[in-house]
Amino acid sequence: MTTQADISSQDVTSNSEPVLSFDNVDVQFGTEFGTVHAVKGVTLDVHPGEVVAVVGESGSGKSVTSMTALRLLPKNARINGGVMVSGHDVQSISDRAMRRVRGDDIAMIFQEPMTALNPVLTIGAQLTESMELHGVASGKAAVKRAVELLDMVGIPDPERRVTQYPHELSGGQRQRVVIAMAISCDPKVIVADEPTTALDVTVQADILDLLRSLKDKLNTGILLITHNMGVVADMADRVAVMFKGEIVEQGTTEEVLMNPQHAYTKVLLGSVPRLGAGRGQMGITVTDDVDPDAELAIDLRNLVIEYQRLGKTPFRAVDDVSFKVKQGEIVGLVGESGSGKSTIGRCALGLIPAASGEFRLLGQDIAQMKKSELKALRRRIGVIFQDPAASLNPRMPIGECISEPMVVHEVGDRKQREDKVYELLDAVQLPREVYNRYPHEVSGGQRQRISVARALTLDPELLVADEPTSALDVSVQAKVLKIFSELQAQYGFACLFVSHDLSVVDLLSHQVVVLQNGKIVEKGTREQVLHNPQEDYTKRLIAAAPVPDPIEQKRRRDERHDLLRSLGDEVVELKMGDHHS
Repeated sequence: MTTQADISSQDVTSNSEPVLSFDNVDVQFGTEFGTVHAVKGVTLDVHPGEVVAVVGESGSGKSVTSMTALRLLPKNARINGGVMVSGHDVQSISDRAMRRVRGDDIAMIFQEPMTALNPVLTIGAQLTESMELHGVASGKAAVKRAVELLDMVGIPDPERRVTQYPHELSGGQRQRVVIAMAISCDPKVIVADEPTTALDVTVQADILDLLRSLKDKLNTGILLITHNMGVVADMADRVAVMFKGEIVEQGTTEEVLMNPQHAYTKVLLGSVPRLGAGRGQMGITVTDDVDPDAELAIDLRNLVIEYQRLGKTPFRAVDDVSFKVKQGEIVGLVGESGSGKSTIGRCALGLIPAASGEFRLLGQDIAQMKKSELKALRRRIGVIFQDPAASLNPRMPIGECISEPMVVHEVGDRKQREDKVYELLDAVQLPREVYNRYPHEVSGGQRQRISVARALTLDPELLVADEPTSALDVSVQAKVLKIFSELQAQYGFACLFVSHDLSVVDLLSHQVVVLQNGKIVEKGTREQVLHNPQEDYTKRLIAAAPVPDPIEQKRRRDERHDLLRSLGDEVVELKMGDHHS
């Protein structure tokens, strides 16, 4: 069956020369431990107005392939094969010519906007810099064009924003600034490396709308690097699946996502939790039976948390929040960045005081407790932080990282601690030899499992998990979630699960609490909130979550746009203004 999408994709590919072309590209890195063969014979084209997604797990060679097009690989890289950007042979042109190609012909949207933007320069200075370097505009004309670009990418009040610094903008706005910089010199092709990884679902949906209208209105080719299959279904015309440096499958988005041929593609797609499919996906079983008479692990009543600001009224991060978590129950806390999710989690650990209201943890009122009592209570609470790399001590072997809570709380002797660590390494399915390795010597997914193991060393009655899988590849996430659900069934701990991934919350949670701007918008059972939402904000969140099915995703996108219009919100798209492409 040939669909309209296939026809338009065929038109794109047959009527034009590719703007980006990889021909049998092979990349090897010479290291002190020998040669690392990162990319093995990749052949791929991107045409004007086409989005080609390259998917695969971390380490599959996606980013290395894209960096060859910008000639940004380190000096120890040996590159063979041909890379053409808009008619320029990237391998053979001079450094000076290459600098012209970057910007004029090819631009990059980096994964983490805060590292792509200079923190000590204003947004305006960073936008005008590239235009002046490439002779697009200078002086007042460049500033005027910078304002136009910010307006085009949907940043409100652009005249004021050009004078601000990156830290004064939200994550989504920073990502839009990076997109504005990328299109400032009218490139023929844009490499977008995980452009939505760290964003909320609603902001992600807006950025994808923006990139889609960019490709349609400016006829720009986009090479999209991602591990999010929902993003692929939403954006891509064609897909190339990479595994261990090779492309193992490529075709139209519908062919690859709806009828995968390669075993690895099937594994990837089988590892994606789908919103609405609920329990039992990926072999993950969570029992729906929670004892109605179970004791309360968390009892929040009218909680208010405020941050003091010098010379200003305090900022109210959490406003009149009440909910309960029973023993043996997983409660999902969802909402956009800044909604107060992590703040409540930190308060649950006794790290932030409440301004008012009642916060009872494991039957005790933490506001009334002395430090020594709080330490004894913390022993009964485990915590999994969002970023395991930042929460594990890089100077301590993994065995010591895991046993550290036992040392702090003076539990057991050395032999008992060692036995407990080995038991937990088995439980999170890590080989026992990692005991003496350091955190930097294991992968991100393994570090996250180490964080889970460490959180369980003291057999906690309550676990606070803050975005525990947000930075993981889908197949690694599936393994971590499976281990997590098995441990929860085995140990029966209560869990406050903070996440912005609604499909994961749908898979694991018993109850769901939706937060917006520090207030509860909606709460109830998983089925009530996620399968039959009553509030506009919850509907908006659910509508923004992409699914890895291109036909279903197009329907969901259209429904989301209709919902936004009915609520009086704008649908994000590129505003052309005086832009001449």
